Amino acid sequence: MLDKLQAVENRFEELCAKSEQPDFYADPKKAAAILRERNDLEPIINAYRSYRTALRDMEEAEDLMSDPEMRELCQDTYQEAKAQKESLFSQLQILLLPKDPNDDKNVIVEIRGGVGGEESALFAHSLFRMYSMYAAQKGWNIELMNYNETELGGVKEADFVVNGRGAYSRLKYESGVHRVQRVPETESGGRVHTSTATVAVLPEMEEVDVQINPADIEMQVYRASGAGGQHVNKTSSAVRLIHKPSGIVVACQEERSQLQNREKCMRMLASKLYEIEQEKLDSQVTGMRRSQVGTGMRNERIRTYNFPQGRVTDHRIGLTLYKIDAVMDGAIDEIIDALATADQAEKLKNSQ
Repeated sequence: MLDKLQAVENRFEELCAKSEQPDFYADPKKAAAILRERNDLEPIINAYRSYRTALRDMEEAEDLMSDPEMRELCQDTYQEAKAQKESLFSQLQILLLPKDPNDDKNVIVEIRGGVGGEESALFAHSLFRMYSMYAAQKGWNIELMNYNETELGGVKEADFVVNGRGAYSRLKYESGVHRVQRVPETESGGRVHTSTATVAVLPEMEEVDVQINPADIEMQVYRASGAGGQHVNKTSSAVRLIHKPSGIVVACQEERSQLQNREKCMRMLASKLYEIEQEKLDSQVTGMRRSQVGTGMRNERIRTYNFPQGRVTDHRIGLTLYKIDAVMDGAIDEIIDALATADQAEKLKNSQ
């Protein structure tokens, strides 16, 4: 590992030297790529240099401990440096894990009502609100693509882009079936119902990232619509794209112009086709096909939101928090941090 760290430091110093050249910004795209790589390496370099400092402090304290008069004085210094060295070594192991190339990308999030009728649609709306509030806390921007309401204010389907650096690195853990246990607004007897909604999170891809043959796409246009007559246009501005080879269907109706809606549909289609290719690669490596949302049945859940008990449980890592109101208001960092830590631990175990 130390040889690898030395190679990383050499590369970092090379990038720093390039960024100090007088003509560095002559090619803005190249300069941006160099700065991005340098910034990605900087946390590793800082930890590596601190690690070497701790090693040096240990060696110096050990040398001084050969003097009986200095032994007791240097013992604390040695133990402190040793503890720091061990902590930094663990950090470096994680920092050297291969980074997901999509972590810095924007994300496309798709929320669908699952099992539970109108209550599942109301819960899907609650999830949309939760992610909207989380994005606002992070300073990210939400761009609505497709939003299909029910008469009672629920959501049959909501598709949106979260624009913000690192959005995928945080939200990628949200893919799956979310289960809710609560007394629905439509329940007069006060009984607790169990419903589900599905969430799919895709890294946003541009058309240039994925090869799409225009001949494979069928475009349909229609009038935008919504519950209670909202979003209704007099012109056919809403767009639906059908990718014939894969059967993927994407739609967008939130923009006023057909051209803008088509552009958003193409971004969504590119992301879905990229995900299919990644799943093929995953299946070749692991021998099993990864599925984000399953069928939406109640037993295929990643997380349960139990309102009567005020708890949220993530079943993948066995984490339970008794702060459901805060979570539904977008305070999901604690859950995501725990999932990211578990993911890093699993990757570290596999790498060893």
